Amino acid sequence: MRCVQLPHPVTGDPFPSPVPPGTGWPGDQADADTPVATSADDVVRLATDASLGEVVARSSVCRACPRLVTWREDVAREKRKSFADQPYWGRPTPGWGDPRPRVLVFGLAPAANGGNRTGRVFTGDRSGDWLYAALHRAGLANQPTATHSGDGLELIGARIIAAVRCAPPDNKPTPGERDACAPWLDREVEVVLPTVRAAVALGSFAWAAALRTLGRAGLTVPRPRPAFGHGAEVTLPLEDGSAATAPVRLIGSYHPSQQNTFTGKLTEAMLDDVFGRAAAAG
Repeated sequence: MRCVQLPHPVTGDPFPSPVPPGTGWPGDQADADTPVATSADDVVRLATDASLGEVVARSSVCRACPRLVTWREDVAREKRKSFADQPYWGRPTPGWGDPRPRVLVFGLAPAANGGNRTGRVFTGDRSGDWLYAALHRAGLANQPTATHSGDGLELIGARIIAAVRCAPPDNKPTPGERDACAPWLDREVEVVLPTVRAAVALGSFAWAAALRTLGRAGLTVPRPRPAFGHGAEVTLPLEDGSAATAPVRLIGSYHPSQQNTFTGKLTEAMLDDVFGRAAAAG
């Protein structure tokens, strides 16, 4: 069967869906020689002591979770009707942004027809429209819109990471999939943590992931663990041996999903308050 290639919406270059590593997709840091994890043990091995660039590249070709690999690639080939003229990234969507961030933004996972299509987390869907506009208003992004990788968007002192890097069916990864992906998240946070002063968790799943990850990185998580809520805030002090150089303020926010924004559960003012507090930390 002939492999159909479609033009990238920004560059016009043709790509198949899913996109092979090293073929020129904007922002792709992997190539044909990037090692591929095919099991949870492989993820641990390839994430351990990896540089930030290696974490981004290696996680973007990961195949450790068969259910997620099948789902993300099926979606990429079948496509949503409204995006039928576009290639789909169809691979894990790595963290991205400033390599020396003051603010970390934790999400759940890329959307099937958002980040799984565009190659950049929280890009190409309504949630991303809200998130990047808020980051821009807080001075953490150079523009308020995010349409596709290669669209000129840059984060300023901020980095966005997801607890699970593949789009899951019904936006619900299993605990096993979450745990298999965790070493990528742990290593990325460990590498950038020295400059981080605040973290924002978008939703309860991301809040729990942030507490687990920051705790493993050597910050002190209170017991009992702080409950999630919009605007909830906890300062996590350093423990001996942590990669952090200062306490980190973790702030919770409702996820900017259409369910929350359409109903008014989350407003622009509420999101601005959270990112304003995060941007002012440190």
